[in-house]
Amino acid sequence: MIKKTLVFLIVAAFAGVLSGNAQTLTATNIRSAKLYRYGDQTSFPAIVLNSNDVLQLDFDDLDNRVKNYYYTFQLCNVDWTPSILHPFEYIKGFQNTRISTYRNSSIAITRYIHYQAALPDRNCYPSRSGNYLLKVFLDADTSKLVFTKRFVVINNQTSVLTRVQQPYNAQFFKTYQKLSIVVQTDNRTQLFTPSDLKVVVLQNNNWETSLFIDRPTISRSNYYEYSDEGITVMPAIKEFRWIDLRSLRLLSDRVQSMQTLHDTSVINVKPDPSRATQPYIYYRDLNGSYSIEAMESINPFWQGDYAYVNFAYYPPGNKELPGRNVYIFGELTNYAADTSGKMNFNKERGAYEKTLFLKQGYYNYAYATKSTDRDAHPDFSQTEGDFWGTENSYTILVYFRPFGGRADELIGFTTFNSNFQR
Repeated sequence: MIKKTLVFLIVAAFAGVLSGNAQTLTATNIRSAKLYRYGDQTSFPAIVLNSNDVLQLDFDDLDNRVKNYYYTFQLCNVDWTPSILHPFEYIKGFQNTRISTYRNSSIAITRYIHYQAALPDRNCYPSRSGNYLLKVFLDADTSKLVFTKRFVVINNQTSVLTRVQQPYNAQFFKTYQKLSIVVQTDNRTQLFTPSDLKVVVLQNNNWETSLFIDRPTISRSNYYEYSDEGITVMPAIKEFRWIDLRSLRLLSDRVQSMQTLHDTSVINVKPDPSRATQPYIYYRDLNGSYSIEAMESINPFWQGDYAYVNFAYYPPGNKELPGRNVYIFGELTNYAADTSGKMNFNKERGAYEKTLFLKQGYYNYAYATKSTDRDAHPDFSQTEGDFWGTENSYTILVYFRPFGGRADELIGFTTFNSNFQR
């Protein structure tokens, strides 16, 4: 059994698919890459234009040798296609900046170099609002791209009011959440048609299930309302599953077993059944994200250790889902934007399996399916089920491209919780 486990661990590795309009990981030696608002690991990476807001970037390099990592910004349109603007038109200062804060891991058995940066740097910061792709690369050579992360820069010119309601349509009544969004622009925004505004809705901080709205239900003067159930409903999902890896010595409630093989920790998560037909149960979660934490160290960023974590999902009847691929969904696998979370079906066991190399921390995840014959949004109806009263966090982004403009501006932003609306 141990030999089989070792063979499986050797061949298990993360894979990244390079795409210009997605957050990607192109180097298998990079782990635990996170971009968030300073002080809150589960926050959405957003800053206000010309403010003192700070984002924090953290990642580990398992090659365990110091390298010259640099970063730059790429301005993108509302659909995350690259803007036609030259970098000098949206970056003030240098076009790229070296990441000069790094530290060797200590205490941890797994050796790595931890890199950290506070963004934006005073020598390189965005000068326009909109969508930005943070690109991290080697040796000041942009062709040596290592990974990318998305963030937004806001120039507030609107007020955004939102509410989550139970849909009236019988098709969505029990499983979807309806959003009612009101946008009011100020005098700085001159619209020719209501469709000049574009609204993007993010559920639980991820772009893979985002909702794009390009026409209001009602508009008059500077008032724009988006409340048509045909365009403002989203599957409600259920609360995320969790795994507590803050200790690699003590078994937490979702860990079935733990062992050490050649100074490497191997953790088996308790097998997960389908929740599609199970009743909804509320509990507090991180809405799909994770935080780096450790119980046996002072600073988990460079003292936290890594472990191979084995996940198993049992589909109904222990049979492979026809025409569907199953993914581990959450920030830990980049929200199924690439193949790093794709699971393999074990016919003998009748379960989907996946091994991830994870750092100590507290993780949220879910199981999602995608069609095998086309590029589609993640679907949870067969694996998790949906309940309209699920607690979800929502982020509303309002974009505008002025007449003659060459890039989309982000002029409205708000976040709220479906269960704690204000």
